[in-house]
Amino acid sequence: MLAIERERFGETPDRRSIDRYTLKNDNGVQASIITLGGTLVSLLTPDRRGIFADIVLGFDALSGYLSEHPYFGSLIGRYANRIARATFSIADKNYFLVVNDGRNHLHGGRVGFDKRLWSARSELSPQGAQIALKYFSPAGEEGYPGNLWAQVIYTLTEQNELRLDYHARSDAETIVNLTNHSYFNLAGRGTIDNHVLSLAAPRYLPIDHELIPTGEQRNVDGTAFDFLRPRPIASRMGGSEAQLRFAGGYDHCWILSHESAACALAAELHEPGSGRLLKIYTTQPGIQFYSGNFLDGTICGKGGSRYEQHSGLCLETQHFPDSPHHSKFPTTLLKPGDAYKETTVYSFAVKE
Repeated sequence: MLAIERERFGETPDRRSIDRYTLKNDNGVQASIITLGGTLVSLLTPDRRGIFADIVLGFDALSGYLSEHPYFGSLIGRYANRIARATFSIADKNYFLVVNDGRNHLHGGRVGFDKRLWSARSELSPQGAQIALKYFSPAGEEGYPGNLWAQVIYTLTEQNELRLDYHARSDAETIVNLTNHSYFNLAGRGTIDNHVLSLAAPRYLPIDHELIPTGEQRNVDGTAFDFLRPRPIASRMGGSEAQLRFAGGYDHCWILSHESAACALAAELHEPGSGRLLKIYTTQPGIQFYSGNFLDGTICGKGGSRYEQHSGLCLETQHFPDSPHHSKFPTTLLKPGDAYKETTVYSFAVKE
């Protein structure tokens, strides 16, 4: 039954209430989002036998999300991914961001959108069960210029789609790059090694030893980065390429082949054992595939599971990392009066 359930999930250390909203459709699919970080904490979908499982990594209780964790399910902003040397310039004025990844800036800083409390409004819309999350980011937060008003709308449709619509506006020139950082495991357990992935991307962005794009846009032909046809992830990850060594696996941005603003197919992920199939559509120009390289068993997640290396993978639709330093990358500049608007759709099905 199409429905929305709201319940108290806990409170922040300064005693602000955190709510959990569970979106449900008539097919039994459920998506649960908490107002801390706009975080997708649970996503229940069926396998080929009709058995439901939670296919995103995370925690059973709020305490896990209040502690340091690798952005499980969080909304990321103001800028997803890395900015080299934690600095950029607009109109010859330099801005200095919080340094939180070696010498660089990662995922919006130490207290990015993933750690902020978002306001929420839910409704049963014609499109499905929906929650609209809003956050106001004041000028200077984590070093960014301009006041920024951000909104992200999660919609669970009757077609078993989870749609994310991202919106932002600013009163001064700034940079914006929003995404969701969910870790998927379509089996609901184990690793993602046998997952089969395809990416609608003939090129990717090589990185240096600090995981910063070099500026080159390299063709995937003949490399371990060729996912134009479906391939098991483990079959590509054991190569000796320097790019794989830099990241300890995959942590790269692929350049999507669609050239219009339409919401086009970016990725397909299939888990043969369960039959679950995830298709991702987006208006964004890139998708960051991260293979869970830094998971090392120290995090105790849902049901007491230890998240070992490759327990989950991320497919983060976004603009390119470090775009402010590369004039040939699509711009992430947002000017006053302009509207930032991007859409990503996660479509769930079963493949026999």
